[in-house]
Amino acid sequence: MQTTLSIIKPDAVQKGYTEDICTRIKESGLKIISKRQVLLSSEQAEGFYDEHKGKPFFEALINFMTSGPVQVQILEGLDAISKYRSLMGNTNPKKAKPGTLRHDFAEAIDANAVHGSDSLESAAREIAYFFPEH
Repeated sequence: MQTTLSIIKPDAVQKGYTEDICTRIKESGLKIISKRQVLLSSEQAEGFYDEHKGKPFFEALINFMTSGPVQVQILEGLDAISKYRSLMGNTNPKKAKPGTLRHDFAEAIDANAVHGSDSLESAAREIAYFFPEH
């Protein structure tokens, strides 16, 4: 069993896609073991995306992630990281396959509906960031 972090981003929350995304997650065989809705402060968003500090898109990313509530979740399942990344689809929704979360719920690469951890190390760090009690 693995755990991974999922974030349903402000664009998807604002459009009312949260429950549909959660249903797809569960149907994929992953279990949502903890979730909460959060309105990120600039400091929280900057801390979470610290690895991107200094990159040209950093400020726009922080502005986007603080533009409305997000839902952070811990997902659990066999091979959860790669299973969720496959379910999310390509970072660019226009290149994502039909049936993936980004194809079906996102409109642009910079507002692409969901985030998922990309490795065991990232998952551990990202889960601890939002769920220190876990």
